[in-house]
Amino acid sequence: MTTLALVLAEAEEHHPIFAPTWVFPLIAAVIFIGAAFVVWSYRDVANRHSDKVGDAVEHTSGMDEGSTGHSHGQGAH
Repeated sequence: MTTLALVLAEAEEHHPIFAPTWVFPLIAAVIFIGAAFVVWSYRDVANRHSDKVGDAVEHTSGMDEGSTGHSHGQGAH
């Protein structure tokens, strides 16, 4: 068994990698920081349209509990 392990260990080829090992975590960190910047850039989207949200709350506040919120046959609001 040990002879087989020695033969396999000698036959193993070492393929060089294209960069030192410290580069791979650096690449992951750069991708993570880029994704964090994209998420950060959307931080205030809900507040930009708060006037539209207020209108929707006013329209739905007077509806019956079983109502779906659709106005069939009535004019557009």
